[in-house]
Amino acid sequence: MIVAAQPAGFADVRATNLAVVLRHVRGNAPCSRADIAAATGLNKATVSILVADLIRRRLLRETGPSGHRVGRPSTMLGLDGEPYVAVGIEVGSDQLTAIAVDLPGTRLLSWHRSFADHAASPGRAVAAIVALARRATAHLTRQGRQVLGLTVAVPALVDGDGVVRHSPSLGWHNLDLHGELATALRKPDYPIAVDNNANLAILAEQRYGPYAGPANLAYLASDTAISAGIVVQGHLLRGSRGFSGAIGHIQVMPDGPPCVCGRRGCLEAVAGIPALIRRALPEADSGPRRSDLAPDLQEIQRRAKANDPSTVEALAETGRWLGYGAALLTNLLNPDVIILGGRFAPLAPWLLASAEAALTARAVAPHAGGCRIVASTLGAGSAALGAAARVLDQIDAGHLPEPSSSAAHPRI
Repeated sequence: MIVAAQPAGFADVRATNLAVVLRHVRGNAPCSRADIAAATGLNKATVSILVADLIRRRLLRETGPSGHRVGRPSTMLGLDGEPYVAVGIEVGSDQLTAIAVDLPGTRLLSWHRSFADHAASPGRAVAAIVALARRATAHLTRQGRQVLGLTVAVPALVDGDGVVRHSPSLGWHNLDLHGELATALRKPDYPIAVDNNANLAILAEQRYGPYAGPANLAYLASDTAISAGIVVQGHLLRGSRGFSGAIGHIQVMPDGPPCVCGRRGCLEAVAGIPALIRRALPEADSGPRRSDLAPDLQEIQRRAKANDPSTVEALAETGRWLGYGAALLTNLLNPDVIILGGRFAPLAPWLLASAEAALTARAVAPHAGGCRIVASTLGAGSAALGAAARVLDQIDAGHLPEPSSSAAHPRI
């Protein structure tokens, strides 16, 4: 059945225009009401009404008169958002990371908790995530903040209902993580969401990273798994069921090593962090490594900084395979930038040269179609930061909050 399109009502138009003004100020602050009108095409009277509403909601604030303009000074505007906070939690193989940010992007907390003893058991894992979420939201509420939402980032195929359909690296299958969290948190008055870690990490890059300008981005993330987050023409590419980006399970070596997915020679099996550890530290445990990755990675970094030949070559080999994966993304999507994130980022000084060479050799477009491979600069927990950014993106889309009484009067 084809449903006829419905005309937008006054409330819809107003919400859209409020979002337009808010997005403009976020990208151009400090700016005046006249600046907003000139840039958006809205008339000045409408802009004044919309700005007044956004100030009432504590989303914008007046920052004072302009200092370097001819004629009568204009009152400048900037983001407020002080009463509000968005929370993101990233699930890794050995660590949980919680990050909370306000509307301007200030990090209000950044917590890390050990997770190695919980990941393999979905029940214990959910309990650990819930405990961290409760502590974070309680901490923020005591500060007088209004929690706008919680998003959890998982290295997995996650459907639109927040069900973890498949996570080989964690060993989770058909886990209704959204439902479990909502029940355990007693259906809080803020929305809960669950999404793939690479999808959320690229949202962090798009909102906070130095490569936010290009409309076409790709992100290669790694904990134990490798997945890709993809932005096309400024929009996150999810696929029909939300399962896009599983580049780690594309076969690149038919007779290659076994992969956790049950096949052989997947990109993850040759370029993932466990594969790098086996290559660089042959004395280390060569079995499946789902936890306690940090000590081995620190040792690899130490040896690389000391120019240990075998370690440097192991990293270069990993970089060549990552370049192979980057070439696949470039040939299919022609992004402007491919960002190496997650556990790849601190290793980038020893990965990038061989990755770029492999990309150039394998990409069909001349000079890799102008695509660059770069390292993420957002640090550990970028997927948690992107999980919080996902909540704030909803505000940018017009889902605007009303300040609660506690948020309007923070406790001192």
